Amino acid sequence: MTLYLVRHGHAAAGWGESLDPGLDDVGRAQAAAVAEALRHLAPCPLYTSPLQRTRETAAAFASRWGVPQIEPRVGEIESPDTSDLAGRSAWLAGVMRGRWNGLGPELQRWRSAVLDALVEIGTASPATVVVTHFIAINVAVGAATDDERVTCFLPDNCSVTELEVNGDRLRLVQRGAEAVTEVR
Repeated sequence: MTLYLVRHGHAAAGWGESLDPGLDDVGRAQAAAVAEALRHLAPCPLYTSPLQRTRETAAAFASRWGVPQIEPRVGEIESPDTSDLAGRSAWLAGVMRGRWNGLGPELQRWRSAVLDALVEIGTASPATVVVTHFIAINVAVGAATDDERVTCFLPDNCSVTELEVNGDRLRLVQRGAEAVTEVR
């Protein structure tokens, strides 16, 4: 069973600017390009996080594959205070430098939920596309490679990371394209 994790397209605003931005023009073009690049997989199950930027990215696939299924467990990492956007951005920058085994129980539960969702989704079909987020993709790659760093690689917008699901384990097949990602 193969999972194709697609990071959402370039967002119209960063973590320190908006809780749920959509895509900008670059992001919409990226979404169209990745949907075209993965057209050979159609029709296969398509899942997306509930956030606007992932739903807009998944919409580029929908014309070939139908409406994506919303899966909240592959959503963005849960931040402690969403009222202070600048503080939220600083919090994320600190978390990204850390290791999972050094983070609190809330983030451990979130990480486990991401992994549980990916294994469940990945065992239901020979191939599945999941449109998700930077940290969620890092959770999967870290679990597949036994890397405890929160950020073990830098998936670019609309990059595709390929994983195999075997029982309750993930195996990395190929990392998606990397880029410099900054928390803003």
